[in-house]
Amino acid sequence: MTERIHTLAIIGVGLIGGSLSLALKKHNAVGRVIGVGRSQANLDEALRLGVIDAVATIEDAAEADIIFVATPVAQMPRVFAELAAHLGEHSIISDGGSTKQDVTRAARLALGDKFSQFIPAHPIAGTEKTGAAAAFATLFEKRKTIICAEAETSPDATERVTQMWHTAGAEIHRMSAAEHDDVFAAVSHLPHLLAFALVDMLAGMPRSADYFNYAASGFRDFTRIAAGSPEMWRDISVANRVALRQQLTAYRARLDDFDRWLSNAVTEDVAAIEQAYTRAATARRAWQRHVEHGEPMPRFSTGGQVE
Repeated sequence: MTERIHTLAIIGVGLIGGSLSLALKKHNAVGRVIGVGRSQANLDEALRLGVIDAVATIEDAAEADIIFVATPVAQMPRVFAELAAHLGEHSIISDGGSTKQDVTRAARLALGDKFSQFIPAHPIAGTEKTGAAAAFATLFEKRKTIICAEAETSPDATERVTQMWHTAGAEIHRMSAAEHDDVFAAVSHLPHLLAFALVDMLAGMPRSADYFNYAASGFRDFTRIAAGSPEMWRDISVANRVALRQQLTAYRARLDDFDRWLSNAVTEDVAAIEQAYTRAATARRAWQRHVEHGEPMPRFSTGGQVE
């Protein structure tokens, strides 16, 4: 039976932290939720909506059963340092950061011999909305949460955090911090960079009003994530810049392929464009079936056929 959390502290009461609170409250898995944040207006809204039960200080949060740090990743080193001085002997710290190697290094440095009480995690869920008012109880249902436990991480603490996310509806996956950052540079951080870059490029053009006036569903679908928090995605991009630049280099090389094919437009180049489109369309449909029905992802040949 899952152990009920007596006190959950959320540092950064936004979409992710607030939704975790509401999910646990929905399942009666937490007794009391306290919130710490920079914006009094947001904390007041969280109180009004029942996302948290009380506003707290870092010192209060450090004594909670589980402390969930849901700030932008650039703020986490300071948060860990402030928690370290007051951290309860049996308190567990976890996070929701989209990068893991930098966050783990920061926790190790700040917590010292208390590092075993830290469980690096990343819930793979979200919307383009921010703040406590954006939170909802079902955000994590049937979504993945990645646990990136280190060698020193307490198994008991890891299990407690795992059960917390299970209760919130998440599917638990485990990988190293390095594996995590490589994967999410490719499938999350690069797509956000591309969406922001495209919208920023168009916004700076002399005919930007015309471009946006005629943009329709394809533009909407491709650029939805460019409406996300600039502060958060700035921090993620910088924190995971090594892996992100590797993926950006690979993407740029692929764009160069398309540029070469389009510049020549001879028969073999037109065929290469079609092959690339075919492989992409096949992979995208397979991914959709994987998400919706749990079908395994196949491998693809150069021509787009399933191997």
